Amino acid sequence: MTMAKAEADSKEKLKSKEYEPAPTEREKTQMYIQRYLPLLPAAGEVVIFDRSWYNRAGVERVMGFCSEEDVEKFLDMTPLVEQAIVDSGVILIKYWLEVSPEEQTRRLESRNEDGRKIWKLSPMDLESYGRWYDYSKARDEMFAATDTAHAPWYVVRSDDKRRARLNIIAHILDTVPYKSPPRAKVKLPKRQKPRGYREPDYPYKYVKERY
Repeated sequence: MTMAKAEADSKEKLKSKEYEPAPTEREKTQMYIQRYLPLLPAAGEVVIFDRSWYNRAGVERVMGFCSEEDVEKFLDMTPLVEQAIVDSGVILIKYWLEVSPEEQTRRLESRNEDGRKIWKLSPMDLESYGRWYDYSKARDEMFAATDTAHAPWYVVRSDDKRRARLNIIAHILDTVPYKSPPRAKVKLPKRQKPRGYREPDYPYKYVKERY
């Protein structure tokens, strides 16, 4: 097998639905943004998009799943689309979860060593791991084009997942206007008296406490 054939086969495997759902044949003929428009929220709704909305500027670009012309069109179009979304009354907040190279290594190694997490370690993860600076460059160019006044990027240090989640929640609560709903103070009722009840002398089959 030639190197070119092996590389092509590798890319096909990475693009397969086994790792990440690929666009349908119909979606491939649509404007890129079109597949996401039906998912945008109406009044009173909250919609959370993962990185897929920006895949064209990130993983698709770095892994060669689209052309540079496709990327340039996406970066030109996205600020205009986001301006239209914001002008319609939608509150649009974009978070970039920043992870250090050391933490990325630790997380991937933990997946490899933990039987509960090994299923999360895909060939895409391994291929992407070696392209840290390609992804960094793609991120920098994405920020330069799409970090706008109407739809800014907020960067979250996320080596510590728990702190990152709490910081994001706090930021959302500071950013989105809301009113706290009235809540009645809950008081636990009195527990009934045993009235002669005794714990039975029964040979319960307890699960071994290993932890």
